Amino acid sequence: MGKYVLKRLALAVVTAFIILSLSFILIKLLPFERPLGDDSKQIAYFDRQYNLGYVYRFDKPSDLYGELLYKSPANKGKSNYYYQVPVMTQYVNWLKNIITKWDWGDSKTFQPNVKASVIIMNRIGYSVRLNIFSVIFSVPLGILLGIWAALKKNTATDHTISTLVMVFISIPNFVLITFVLSIFAYNLRWLPSTWPPDTAPLSAKIQGYIIPVFCLSFGSICGYCRFVRAELCDVLESDYLLLARTKGLTRRQAIVRHALKNAMVPVFPAILSEFIAILGGSMILEQLYGIPGIGKLFVVAMSYKDYDILFVDMALVTMISLLAGVVVDLSYGFIDPRIRMGAKK
Repeated sequence: MGKYVLKRLALAVVTAFIILSLSFILIKLLPFERPLGDDSKQIAYFDRQYNLGYVYRFDKPSDLYGELLYKSPANKGKSNYYYQVPVMTQYVNWLKNIITKWDWGDSKTFQPNVKASVIIMNRIGYSVRLNIFSVIFSVPLGILLGIWAALKKNTATDHTISTLVMVFISIPNFVLITFVLSIFAYNLRWLPSTWPPDTAPLSAKIQGYIIPVFCLSFGSICGYCRFVRAELCDVLESDYLLLARTKGLTRRQAIVRHALKNAMVPVFPAILSEFIAILGGSMILEQLYGIPGIGKLFVVAMSYKDYDILFVDMALVTMISLLAGVVVDLSYGFIDPRIRMGAKK
């Protein structure tokens, strides 16, 4: 098991390195966007890019380095001329800056001269809290509905739950939030129509979570219900459960002691995977409701063409997804002893 863990972690690190390297190179190949702000802010930005190794700085113009990015105003009769460093040289400097300084670059238009990693860390908390509440709400409800449908298999209850799940699982959360906002925020005025500010009272903040948590949980509830129903139906028809009944266990005892335990083996890793994966945020839902999380930040960074923020956001989501895959693979071994014993052989 230990060798398997190390192997999976090493594979995740290599995969992340390849993805982030390709993303950095492709983003740097995009047309250069000048930073916003007055001359002092632009000079500060380009000087920092020079210190990071992403641009050249000369005291006179040169034809050897391509297009001129910026010319600073004359100071004591002298100006600085900035040119872009070749992409692969930037890539080497980028690796050095991350390893030695943990420096992922600066924002140039969204929040000029603020480190991209700082901007991400200031916003990730909103997405984390929102998705924790979503998991807490969706997991028990989805599992209970799945168990109920499985125990009532081929009855009117099962058909009703299964039909509703198939209908509602196809509705994206950004479509659902549009209807919920229209009904409960604009028509009935029961809930706020946008994310409350940080200075809002506690009651307003609690109300602000209701609509996005419900819309983010809706698809998960349907997915858990369908998954649990399918797993539990298979277990209920298995030979070992029939053997347990023939040994004298009641149907309830056989379900609680054997069926539910075995049906939950593939369910718990799915819960863990979704919890880690949704930390990346919901781009459209956060944008529609005005939640200042990393999902909305990704959309804003694209509209501002703020490539460093865009890249750090992509890197975070990539590493979260890879972490989710590793944790899910490892969780099977801890949940099911048979997998651990099989790994040792």
